[in-house]
Amino acid sequence: MMTETIGAVTAAADTNDDVLMASSPTPEELATARELVRAAQARGVSFADTADGVLKALTKTVVETALDEELSDHLGYDKHDPAGRNGGNSRNGTRTKTVLTDTVGEIEIQVPRDRAGSFDPQIVRKHQRRWTRVDVIVLSLYAKGLTTGEIAAHFDELYEAKISPDTISRITDKIIADMADWVSRPLEPIYAAVFIDALSVKVRDGQVANRPFYAAIGVDLAGHKDVLGLWAGDGAGESAKFWFAVLTDLRNRGITDVFFLVCDGLKGLPDVVGEVWPATIVQACTVHLIRNSFRYLPRQHWDALRRDLKPIYTAPTAAAAEAALDHLNDRWGGHYPALIRMWRSCWNEFIPFLDYDTEIRRVLCSTNAIESLNARYRRAIKTRGHFPSEAAALKCLYLVTRSLDPKGTGQQRWAVRWKPALNAFAVTFADRMPDLNRG
Repeated sequence: MMTETIGAVTAAADTNDDVLMASSPTPEELATARELVRAAQARGVSFADTADGVLKALTKTVVETALDEELSDHLGYDKHDPAGRNGGNSRNGTRTKTVLTDTVGEIEIQVPRDRAGSFDPQIVRKHQRRWTRVDVIVLSLYAKGLTTGEIAAHFDELYEAKISPDTISRITDKIIADMADWVSRPLEPIYAAVFIDALSVKVRDGQVANRPFYAAIGVDLAGHKDVLGLWAGDGAGESAKFWFAVLTDLRNRGITDVFFLVCDGLKGLPDVVGEVWPATIVQACTVHLIRNSFRYLPRQHWDALRRDLKPIYTAPTAAAAEAALDHLNDRWGGHYPALIRMWRSCWNEFIPFLDYDTEIRRVLCSTNAIESLNARYRRAIKTRGHFPSEAAALKCLYLVTRSLDPKGTGQQRWAVRWKPALNAFAVTFADRMPDLNRG
């Protein structure tokens, strides 16, 4: 049947190009190709053209033949078959329709009709104008930061197909319902760690201004990493007050306990975390502390400061780290007191990771997990300049999130990296892991 041929053609189109080049056509495939060529020639199609023209002619033939087969199945008899006379319904000519394909751009096809108007074709549905994976391509390009106008120009240049920016916008709007389900989905009750951070995105709200967008990544007790949600903030910068709303939302979606919450040391955040999850340990990002330390000293002292900071964050115990901080104070506190004040102010949030060995410290001491996510977000929004609305910005960030780690290899590496930490937490937080202990 032609339907089976269509399935074979579609499957072949999704096959790796190297496999296609290495394999030889079977006798059945050659016979099918000859049949298609003869059918196209019978329709008056000329093959004295470029390869693209031949492929377009064959695609048109395949689609139209499949539609004819569908109508025959619907009516119960083939074209010109006497069995269909006085059958109550019959063919009623064709109508012209232009559809967009992935490989050859736009093609004009003849869609058969029946007199009763009951024929509902499946290969090219009613009102369908794209016989392609165009929606997937559009969403992928949008996630990479291209504007609707740039995507339209891309299709015009690559496929010689005209797609308006409004059409592209409607395609991307299809994911809004998915995004709404995603941001409200239930979460695991217990997470070993949650990493949080915010990034600035330019949004036009009357005038273009920086808006904070908040993101959170959770690591569950199986070592599975997941982006827990995205939230559009208000004001010009990150605030502990808005983080309270974000963490409350996470609690309402099912998170009852978090062992560690890793953040960049925002003022007031530890108090907010304590209100939502009283037993959670707040871990300040060591990388942020070290990076911020260099802001207080001129460049000619950076090498010396780097040597004096290392004994603090590599100390075997919290007591040794405090001794190293006292040495830092003796060395630099007289000329740069703000440096010491910064370390003292976040000391309680800095030292928790020192209770563990080096391998576990490495996964807890920084917000690199969410910093790498923000880097992907920034790459997508950089080319956009600014977004027309908060919803447009969230849509772009969500599409970036959907495109992360498509093969799952990153998730596998992450689980292996976290296994030692999870084993240690099973001992440290034994009373808070009842399900794991029973398993």
